[in-house]
Amino acid sequence: MKHWTRIGITLAALGTCTPGWPDTNPIAAPAPQDVATGVWMVPGGIPRNRQPDGNSVIFDAPAGLIVVDTGRHAWQRDAILALAHAQKKEIVAIVNTHWHLDHVSGNPGLRAAYPSLRVYASDAIVGALTGFFPTSVKESAGYLDDPQIPQETRDDIRGDLLTIQHGAALKPDQVISGSGTMTLGGRPLRLNLARDAATAGDVWLYDEQSRVAVLGDLVTLPAPFLDTACPEGWKVALQQVAAMPFEVAIPGHGGPMTRAQFLLYQAAFEAFIACSNSVRPPDECATAWVDSIRPLLADDPPEQQRAREMAGYYVGLLRANGGRSRFCEAVR
Repeated sequence: MKHWTRIGITLAALGTCTPGWPDTNPIAAPAPQDVATGVWMVPGGIPRNRQPDGNSVIFDAPAGLIVVDTGRHAWQRDAILALAHAQKKEIVAIVNTHWHLDHVSGNPGLRAAYPSLRVYASDAIVGALTGFFPTSVKESAGYLDDPQIPQETRDDIRGDLLTIQHGAALKPDQVISGSGTMTLGGRPLRLNLARDAATAGDVWLYDEQSRVAVLGDLVTLPAPFLDTACPEGWKVALQQVAAMPFEVAIPGHGGPMTRAQFLLYQAAFEAFIACSNSVRPPDECATAWVDSIRPLLADDPPEQQRAREMAGYYVGLLRANGGRSRFCEAVR
């Protein structure tokens, strides 16, 4: 297994499934997808030899646009800005679901374009700036001079290091310290805080007008990203999502889901955590994961193999740390 970098999220499992080194070609900005009236998703992704981008979601509001998560790469930011220009509206607010770099690195660029916007997020990034990020910087240093690591990957590592160096710029203007309805740009949104789940503080949104829920990394495909996870709190957060009357759920990675698809994912997640806490071989847990979420995966053998390898990796990560990530600080 190729352990490439831990900056932002661990990509050890992703690296194993990257098929070959591509030619160096510019990557076009992804096209926004209509989710509901006045709601768009700019899809993230994992290009070969690159770090991932999470999905970005944009809500239209009377006073401007609300952007949920801003990706990592310039092409994700360019897609968001292009949508704002096409709509002839300013970006008035950013909501970050969590602090992983594939969801927050675009913040400074959007703020430069729209200096009056405000950023809303939990305070979990404060702990990341003193814990996870410094650890990642130390663990990633050796990759920069490793000729076995593709140049594109090393470029992304350097970009992440620069983002971390200026990490204070990622702090929110307003901390989300609890759950409740906030009006951003004239549009009311239910902002929900989940403590000790995918990170120490995950914010997920529900928009009553469109019946759209934006979940960040509480839901990710092809496997749950457990690098900073507290699985027990994560299960509670998914139960809280299930109690909301949404019709469409947008994950942090992967396509929009129906309610039935979300419930399938929730059940698969709980079964996967239970298997990870058992004595079953990791390969069995990984295969069971893929079998349970197969309807949510593309009919693509490499993608299914990626899911299996990532799941197996995360079983090992959880078992090495007593059933949680080593960055989970929840009281045991």
